[in-house]
Amino acid sequence: MSDDFDRSMWRFLADNLPARADKIAAVDQGRAVSYAELAAEAGRVADWLVRRGIRPGDRVIVHLRKGIDEVAAMFGAWKMGAVVINVNIRWTPAQLAYVARDSRARAAILPRNALEALVGEHALPEGTAYLVQGKAEGLVQGADPWGALAADQASAPDEPDPRGLAMIIYTSGSTGAPKGVMLSHRNIRVGAISVADYLGLDESDRLLSVLPYSFDAGLNQLTTMLLTGGTVVHQPLTMPAEIIRMAQAESVTGIAGVPPLWNQIVRLLVDRPTDLPALRRITNTGGKIPPNILELLPQVFPGVDIYLMYGLTEAFRSTYLPPERFAAKMGSIGRQIPNAQVFAVKHGEGVAGPGEQGELVHAGPLVSMGYWEKPEVTAQKIRPCPELAHLLGDEPVVWSGDLVRVDEDGDLWFVSRMDEMIKTLGFRLSPTEVEDAISQSGLVTDVVAFGVEDADLGQAVHAVVTYLPQADETALAAHCARAMPHYMRPQHYHPWPGAMPRTASGKLDRPAIISAARAALHN
Repeated sequence: MSDDFDRSMWRFLADNLPARADKIAAVDQGRAVSYAELAAEAGRVADWLVRRGIRPGDRVIVHLRKGIDEVAAMFGAWKMGAVVINVNIRWTPAQLAYVARDSRARAAILPRNALEALVGEHALPEGTAYLVQGKAEGLVQGADPWGALAADQASAPDEPDPRGLAMIIYTSGSTGAPKGVMLSHRNIRVGAISVADYLGLDESDRLLSVLPYSFDAGLNQLTTMLLTGGTVVHQPLTMPAEIIRMAQAESVTGIAGVPPLWNQIVRLLVDRPTDLPALRRITNTGGKIPPNILELLPQVFPGVDIYLMYGLTEAFRSTYLPPERFAAKMGSIGRQIPNAQVFAVKHGEGVAGPGEQGELVHAGPLVSMGYWEKPEVTAQKIRPCPELAHLLGDEPVVWSGDLVRVDEDGDLWFVSRMDEMIKTLGFRLSPTEVEDAISQSGLVTDVVAFGVEDADLGQAVHAVVTYLPQADETALAAHCARAMPHYMRPQHYHPWPGAMPRTASGKLDRPAIISAARAALHN
């Protein structure tokens, strides 16, 4: 299989044309395109980029609503050898402008309203080429309407270096300016091959794509489907009822989500059970699902394989727990995926053994190329591991910053971000541990725990919570008194009105939530 690693992004689409030209590749609400039609649409975008003077290696921003046009835009850029930067449609003009300037992008593919917002301090450099969705009348100079794209010239692209740069994925920037993670063609292809392998995907699969393509897990949904000749069913709305409706209507075989989304979907299906006869598997990534929701997954998805996964953008995907071990290891992130090497490292000592904790590090062909034009940050995050020198030599690994525990079977369990550990009364607490205990109360929908400096305790445990109807602090505090040792109990509860903010990838925006709670303490 390793012989198949070194291929360009364009091959994900093009390799389907000989045998699957007429097979449906992608579905939007009310629209479907075959592999041949998708390739032709991508070819039109590629031809436009070439006509506008874009060269191989130039950066092209794709900032579109999730759907077929977005896929065609990305593959059009890859066909002519450009580097794709997918900027989530939910990002602000300021964020979009920052990414465009930081990457020195030479072209942007975006909706008309997004282009019209790029004015004043958010204006992009003169000479930027724009391909615009929406009405053609009155477009600014340098902008062309999508609807006027010329017919596909069916040109044969030059194959880029598979180990060369294919995509830059920018972080959300919630704790500073966004950083761009550089992924090679090989990184992305190995990720697709590895995930398709352990999920057992094939051309009969129809995957409901909810996660954004600016998120590594969302991108992997697309690439695994194209790799195996399956069908991507786009669901741009993250409303649980719409997701379930679309899954039923389109006979999807797989759904991938993040914990806040599964939280909402499970609560919906508990109240409104829905038969999804085509569904074969669901997957989770981007964090830990609360235990009370995990326990309900087999109930609301009877007979469906449940995969718990862990990954980080700098290494794409790292571990998974297969469905046959879900009941026995509920909550574990499992072991390394195919084509990866994953270890729990005790700093200065070696590899963590059963019952021990260590930082998760990732080695192998999924390790990214580092951060765009940030060599110092790259050297901090991606560097050799002295504790693994006897196994890896000076091969660089990704240091995740995540603390994991190794159980007696060698399975890994996420503990916490190492920089989020709460130190109280001489104990080191994982925020996840506190959050799990609070979630088990059945009184909250979302919870975020954090530490606040305290003269007596070292740090006091605080918890931000969104209460369910008829729940309140009195009931929650009583649950915590019964379920937690004294040092773990929150000293302060911060009620959050409504749903907590999410990042563009659908995760809880922990930095923003904690920052707001800290600010409230001083008001």
